[in-house]
Amino acid sequence: MKSLVKFIVLISCMTILSGCLYPESRLKQNQIPYEDQILSVQNAVNTYKEDNGGLLPIKNRDMETPIYHKYPIDFNKLIPRYIQDAPGSAYESGGVYLYVLVDVETDPTVKLLDLKVTEKIRDLKMRIDVFRQSNGYPPFKDVIAENVFSIDYNKLGLKEEPYVVSPFTGNNLPFVITNEIEIVVDYSIDLFKALQENNHPYAHGDDIRQLLVENSMFVPAHSLPYTIDTDKNEPIFFNK
Repeated sequence: MKSLVKFIVLISCMTILSGCLYPESRLKQNQIPYEDQILSVQNAVNTYKEDNGGLLPIKNRDMETPIYHKYPIDFNKLIPRYIQDAPGSAYESGGVYLYVLVDVETDPTVKLLDLKVTEKIRDLKMRIDVFRQSNGYPPFKDVIAENVFSIDYNKLGLKEEPYVVSPFTGNNLPFVITNEIEIVVDYSIDLFKALQENNHPYAHGDDIRQLLVENSMFVPAHSLPYTIDTDKNEPIFFNK
């Protein structure tokens, strides 16, 4: 939990600095991820790995870091030998995506983590922290699953529920909050669609978020593990 909070604060600072350093026209352009950008980074990562005895060009994160945030690419290790510069969509270049690796043990693959999600969670967390300081308890609403709750936005003074636009489907995705006051995105809608549309080998107890990752260029930022209700072929939160 502490690692995730530190990560949110760090990325928020980077996002603010990016806004100061890059003009609006450049920022708009840098919000679009291109497959050729990902391919160029993938090629650089592959070559770096070959040249360095299997080591990967990633930044150090502690073991508590959530899996899809755990292996951000360190462009300082790639520039200029393996790639000329960080892609325009990367936060290092004023973009809104963090380039990360998944499947690092078997097949290190470049994916994107949407930092706009991080910024929205930061804003929502600030409101919730203020509410907790005044009332002594979190703005829990309904129980969604074990240790997972919806948020009572009326208590936060919000007339409309905040959401993020899914990079996988374009759906509007809600936020939920855990008993540890961790704010995450609920990807149930996206996962339901993915389960219905794809043949998959997943059984109850498997983390099915990988189904989203395998079929897109993104990772589910700020998410909890999900598994499958095999009787209904539907996603459910996975409490290990």
